[in-house]
Amino acid sequence: MIDHIRGTVCSKEPNLVVIECGGVGYACRTSMQTAAAVGAVDEEALLYTRLTVREDEIALYGFASRGERGCFDQLTAVSGIGPKAALAILSDFTPDRFALAVAAGDYKQFTKTKGIGAKTAQRIVLELKDKVAKTVQTEGLPAAPVFTGGGNLEEAMSALQVLGYSQGEVAGVLAALDPSLPSSELIRLSLVQLGKHMFG
Repeated sequence: MIDHIRGTVCSKEPNLVVIECGGVGYACRTSMQTAAAVGAVDEEALLYTRLTVREDEIALYGFASRGERGCFDQLTAVSGIGPKAALAILSDFTPDRFALAVAAGDYKQFTKTKGIGAKTAQRIVLELKDKVAKTVQTEGLPAAPVFTGGGNLEEAMSALQVLGYSQGEVAGVLAALDPSLPSSELIRLSLVQLGKHMFG
């Protein structure tokens, strides 16, 4: 398995970056966000990769971060979502925005991506909500506490933990918010407060 490639950018297009490493040019299919993040031609770049092998094709995909690669893995595990559709979604969503939309159950966000209809978007949220929760567990993060305010607070806690915040950091911020707010708004307000604490 090829985990990552570091080398010189030979060429780049909106969804393809070729990196030369050890005299070999690796053509990596990418999201538009990764292609934009990669340096100019002749500059050094690092891409985290995923190799897919099918009966009719072997393809290498490259990502600017491990987080984006993780989102790609989750998306391609959804029934009906192939690598092409996954890259289209990741061209429109950063890993943080992707996690927030899934955690908040906001499937309509995904319908904004060309080729993703309402049924497919709903399936993404339905199939990935549990995987987002499992990500929290596998990273060794504490389980979300049970809030008396209900499910919205629990969803916000889970989403913020997926983004790397500890339960201790998040609990105090969420406790000061109105539990009747939608989970997406709770997440947004929490990120504002957490950012103030980090950079204040």
